Formats: sequence, C-alpha cells, structure tokens
Amino acid sequence: MAVNYTVPTYFIVVLFITRLMSTAGKTRPKLLTLDFAERIQTDPSAINSASSDYGHIIHSKPAAVLYPSSVQDIVSLVKFAYNYTAPLTVSARGRSHSVNGQAMAPDGVVVDMMRLRSFKEKSNDGIKISKSPSLGFYADVGGEQLWIDVLHATTKHGLAPVSWTDYLYLTVGGTLSNAGISGQSFRYGPQISNVYEMDVVTGKGELVTCSGNKNSDLFYAVLGGLGQFGIITRARIGLEAAPKRVKWVRMLYIDFSEFTKDQELLISVNGSNAVNYVEGSLVMDQGPNNWRSSFFPSSDIPRIMSLVHQHAIIYCLEVAIYYDDATKYSMPQELERMLEELNFIEGFKYEKDVSYIDFLNRVRSGELNLQSQGLWEVPHPWLNLFLPKSSISTFNSGVFKDIVLKRNITTGPVLFYPMNRNKWDDRTSAVIPDEDVFYTVGFLHSSGFDDWQTFDDQNKDLLKYCDKAGIKIKQYFPHYSTKEEWMKHFGPKWTTFQDRKIKYDPKMMLSPGQKIFN
Repeated sequence: MAVNYTVPTYFIVVLFITRLMSTAGKTRPKLLTLDFAERIQTDPSAINSASSDYGHIIHSKPAAVLYPSSVQDIVSLVKFAYNYTAPLTVSARGRSHSVNGQAMAPDGVVVDMMRLRSFKEKSNDGIKISKSPSLGFYADVGGEQLWIDVLHATTKHGLAPVSWTDYLYLTVGGTLSNAGISGQSFRYGPQISNVYEMDVVTGKGELVTCSGNKNSDLFYAVLGGLGQFGIITRARIGLEAAPKRVKWVRMLYIDFSEFTKDQELLISVNGSNAVNYVEGSLVMDQGPNNWRSSFFPSSDIPRIMSLVHQHAIIYCLEVAIYYDDATKYSMPQELERMLEELNFIEGFKYEKDVSYIDFLNRVRSGELNLQSQGLWEVPHPWLNLFLPKSSISTFNSGVFKDIVLKRNITTGPVLFYPMNRNKWDDRTSAVIPDEDVFYTVGFLHSSGFDDWQTFDDQNKDLLKYCDKAGIKIKQYFPHYSTKEEWMKHFGPKWTTFQDRKIKYDPKMMLSPGQKIFN
C-alpha cells in the first residue's frame, strides 16, 4: 500500500532557496571566464548598487553586474545565459526609476546601461541625427541614452522629439519599455507611438533590427513590453522643428466637473489651434508648490490655501503653448481666445514664459534641491493608474475625497490628466482602458524608511475600492504578484503577450523583476 507523506512547506522553501544559492554560486565562476569578464563585477559594491531602485522598497541581490563597453557585450551575455545549463536571468538597468524592483535580477545578471552611456559619450556615438525622404528628420539613439541627452543633442540642430516624459533623466530604452507619457501624450501620443525602428537583443542573444515593416511582431512586442522580449539598444525617433519658447499657464478650479470638462475640451482641439501640453493636479493641505514644481508666487500662497481650507481639495489645470519667432506675435491672441472658453476661478490664473528646454527640464531643479537635502534617496511608494473617462467622477468621490482626503497622508504631487486613445497603437504591448478618452492619475508619494508601508496600504485600499466599484483601471508601471492578476491586467492581449514571450525569450530570462513569468 502506498503511503503519501506531506512535505512541510518550510522544507520546500528552504530547498528552493538552497538550489538558487547553489546556482548563483556556480554561475559566477562561469561568468568570469567570458571574453569580457573584466567588465563583469561580483564585488559587494557592484552587487549593492544593483540591489535597489528608485522605490527603495524592494531589495534583491544579483549574482553579478555587467558594465558593458559595447552592444556586443550585451549580446554575448544574453547568448551565454541562453545557452547556460542552469537558469540565469538578465535585466537591463538604466536609471532604475522603477518603484517595485522591476529592474532587478535576483541571483541573475544586471546590465548597467549607464556604463554603456559613459563609453559612448567618449566616442560621440550615442545619438546620430539624419534625414530621409520618407521619414524626414530622425535621431538614432542608444537605448542607454537619457532623454535629456536627446533634448540637448537635437535642439542644437533646431529639432526635437514631440513626446516626452515629465522627468528627462531616464533612459530611452527604459521609457519605451513602458510607454513614456506626459502632458504632450494627448496630442502626439506616448513615446512608443513616435518610434520608427529599433535594435533589440532578444532573449536568445540575437541582435535584431525591427520596425513596423520589418520583424514587426518583435517591434510591437518590445514597445510597452516591460522588458520581457528584448533589451533595446537603439531606437529611431521622429523629430520635428523645435520651438524656442513656451507660454506656461496654470489655473485653479473648485469644481471637479468643470476642471475635467475643460481638460477634455483642450485635448479635443486639433490642428494649429491645439495646445501642446495639458496636465492637471490636486492641491490639498500640502500646498500648491512641491518638489516637482514651485510655480506659484509665494505672495499668493495664503490666498490659495484659503481656498483649500474652504473646499479641502482644489484642482489645478496646467497648459503650455509652444512658440517661436514666427508665432510670437499671434500666440498671445490665441492663448487669450483659449482661456476665454475655460471656467477656472477668476483671479487664479498664473503665467510664465520660459525657454523650451527649461520647460521640458522643469523637474530637474526640484530633484537637485531634494538631493542637496538628502531627501531623494528615500522610499517612493508610488502608484500610477489609467482610468476610463466614464469612471472619473466615481474615482473623485470615492478615492480623492474619501480615501486620500480623510487619511491626509499625501506627501507628494497627485497628477490627473486625460489622453486620447486614438494616439496609441493597439499592436504594442502597452495596456490602456477601452474608452476614447482616459485619464492618468499618479500618486507620487515620498516617505521615510519606517513609514512607507502606510502609503503602500493606502495604495492597496485604493485598488480594492476600484475593484469593488467596478472601475476598470489599468496600472501604469504595473506591479502584480500572481499570474491571474497579470492575465487580468493584459486582458485580450494576454495570449499574444504570452506567445511573444515564448517566441523571443523562451527560457523566461529577461526582466525577472517584473514577476510576470518568473
């Protein structure tokens, strides 16, 4: 008679961890026999540098860190991992601006893309600007390059990409692996909608050039693909004439419906009369100025805070219009006509006139200020969501006015602004709500090392509320712990996403920190 013995759970866990440690221990010597072994580091300093991210919440040590001097180093590493007998994961790390360990590779190898950027700086090989009859002007940009590098390199030629992120000290490969959004997305689409071609190192160690016409399945898989199908080593990005200056306006609202109605009006305008940038945010007890922007004059802060004390939450609409020498005389009239259609609180309109570069790089000064105070390298329990337009009123009452306002723990900006679905390409891996207009909301919290859990708990309660209220949110920078959650996140795209993973990364090696297949 057969006897079934129950193996204690703790024994299985210990056995699994022991095998992982054994694998990591055997992997390191093998790595150090490779042709580029001098660029693979296993010392404590290197390991610790790749064991955390901007979130400072998740900590996980790799077995080694590759500091590549060329794309070929990355190809060779992934090819080695693919042919290696034991499981070996690989993750590309740029600025590691993730908040839940997405750029990590537990017991695997982290590829430090910033080191490749340093090598290319010496040879001026990171960004090349060209023109073709079919594409017009474009820039071939290394995946390791920062968007601030792209801005400076292209504006020297009077050119620039049209779609940006709020913060420019992120790598091109990193934002294209997510989507890359900002206040320009309603008009120009996310950054993944403005790429013509890429070079990608797949999970088989193959360097593949792909575009909408060539190896298109890989091209669309990688865009918004969370690093699951390949490491982006080059992206060809469309360029247009760069404006010289920006008229930057912020207006305050008491009524949420007026606030969102005006946002939606602005993003519905097409052609030369359209504004170039629309974002919105909440103003609560913490005041209208924060690390992200000190836009409002100090003399008006008491007046604004009086509104906050009366209404608990007020809403800020932020608009930008680009102009140059040819349009600097017509722009004021266009701006005035646009403002006449909006329903902000009279007397609460604020304007600035800044250079194009200063506008795009507006978050940098806040970062430097926090760094000087030792407040940048702290936990960031952020939560970023996409909301269908049909649910924003419910979200405002159930989340903003109930959960967020009543707990009153918010310590950073809360962004809230709309986008047009028709500016996104459904063939990419990115996931958005199935409505013509949807909103993004970002809770950009900062915390101490001993209280980040309070913010994380609020994030979880917020997600539970949305689920119970039937709000069909999609996480931006998604973070889930089960396959079922990932399947729900991707919805109809899950089968395609899974098939592409098997095709381009059959050993499930790439970006294990996302915890989709690992």
